[in-house]
Formats: sequence, C-alpha cells, structure tokens
Amino acid sequence: MLQRIQTVWIFLAILGAVFLFVTGQDFSLFGPIPFISVVCVVLVLFGFISILSFKDRKRQILLNNISIYINALLLGLLAYWILTLPGGINFPEKGIEPLFPLLAIVFLLIANVFIRKDDRLVKSVDRLR
Repeated sequence: MLQRIQTVWIFLAILGAVFLFVTGQDFSLFGPIPFISVVCVVLVLFGFISILSFKDRKRQILLNNISIYINALLLGLLAYWILTLPGGINFPEKGIEPLFPLLAIVFLLIANVFIRKDDRLVKSVDRLR
C-alpha cells in the first residue's frame, strides 16, 4: 500500500538526497571523484526500493537504517568539509549542505516509527484470528 504515511516520510528523505545532489556539486574532499553525486544516487535508490518494498516491512526498516547510517556518515563528511574551507564558515552560501542529510535522518526515523506501528497492527490482527 503506497498510500501509507511512511511513504511520505521516505519520499521527503529522498527529496533531501536530491536537494543535496543539487547543492553539493562543489564538494571536493577526495579530489575529482564526485563523491556526493554517487552517495546521493545510492540514497535515492535505497529510498525508492524501500518505498516499493511495502509488503516486506523488515526490509523497509533495514533499508531505512542503512540510509540513516549513510546519511550520518555523509553529515560528518560535510561538516568536516565546511570546517576545513578556507575562510571558515563565514561564507553565507556555504553551510546548507549538512542540513539535508540531517533532515533525511529525521524523516527516516519517523518513517521507521510508522513502519513499526503498522507491523504491530498486523501482528495484533493476526492474534485475533
């Protein structure tokens, strides 16, 4: 059932990865490797696979947890990148990139809460049979 509330939260996390892809094009920590682009594509793929695996709630939670870990690592790398910029964080156009993985982590945690709630509801209905 794609019309569940956790689908909205997972989609918002996907939008966070897309916005990071758009704003994080000047990220260069590992040289010419487009690290942010690759990680954002992986996060979007995990998000869509998680949305489409609505029948297997354990897989959804697993994919969301993997995405949370990737976003946490990405958040740490982006924070390190901003702190090592020449001139520090005084540039007003810099500094929005770590906001997107942080929002994605929050959205995925909320989605996991609703997935667990659905799982408990299905188990309680199975007990009544």
